[in-house]
Amino acid sequence: MDILKTTIMKTRKIFFYLPAFLLLFSLRGLSEGVTAKSSALDLPSKEAIANMSEAQKEALIQQMKERVEEIRAMDKSQLTKEEKKQLRTELKAMKKESRAVTGVYISVGALIIIILLLILIL
Repeated sequence: MDILKTTIMKTRKIFFYLPAFLLLFSLRGLSEGVTAKSSALDLPSKEAIANMSEAQKEALIQQMKERVEEIRAMDKSQLTKEEKKQLRTELKAMKKESRAVTGVYISVGALIIIILLLILIL
């Protein structure tokens, strides 16, 4: 009788833990599938960008533009809060890298203000 009780308890544990583990791993797989579909663009370092030719820089800029358009076309209502945060950080990193590739341009108004400030200071 005691052996029968232990086997029944073991089978109950199996029937309890098996669905829990299956559910846990299937949810993890679903979330990984979403992030794999929206893979981040591998951005080179600033040193690598400095050593690139103009054609390579243009290709990198084109890749960044395509990725931004892909992110804009996504249905973000289906994404979780963490996935949205990852997309925002990816966009911020691409913006920072695009400035490193193209450089920072000063507008005419900003240039006039800088010149006026230099005249007043000196």
